[in-house]
Amino acid sequence: MSVFFKTGRRRTFYGESMTARFDAIGLVVSDMAASVAFYRRLGFAFPEGAENEPHAEAELPGGLRLLFDTEETVRSFHPAWRPPVGGGRAGLALRCDAPEEVDALYEELVGAGCHGELKPWDAFWGQRYAVVLDPDGNGVDLFAPLGSPGE
Repeated sequence: MSVFFKTGRRRTFYGESMTARFDAIGLVVSDMAASVAFYRRLGFAFPEGAENEPHAEAELPGGLRLLFDTEETVRSFHPAWRPPVGGGRAGLALRCDAPEEVDALYEELVGAGCHGELKPWDAFWGQRYAVVLDPDGNGVDLFAPLGSPGE
């Protein structure tokens, strides 16, 4: 029987001995060209030709990366992988500079054929808020803080 609680054995807490760090957000996409085009419209800088590759990356501010892999790529190393059933299982949230930008970006995306899931509205938590879906059905929240009353 272990009595580690009596011996004072040191426990490892997050950040003390770990070297893993958050580096990237990965999405599995069914149509690389459609996904790259959608996220480029939102300002993500995918390199030229990324739409024709099985894997694509865009560097984000702060050093994070947004990674795309096609379903075929994922199946090449994980043959049992299947897409999730139902709605998207991941979501991204993009902060806009002003409430008007939420409306304009939403209208631009819907006008370009993207699915508008939730039209812009003034949310009770103090943001102008809208949701569009990417080509694979993942939610992309568009939001901006609402000004203080009288602004």
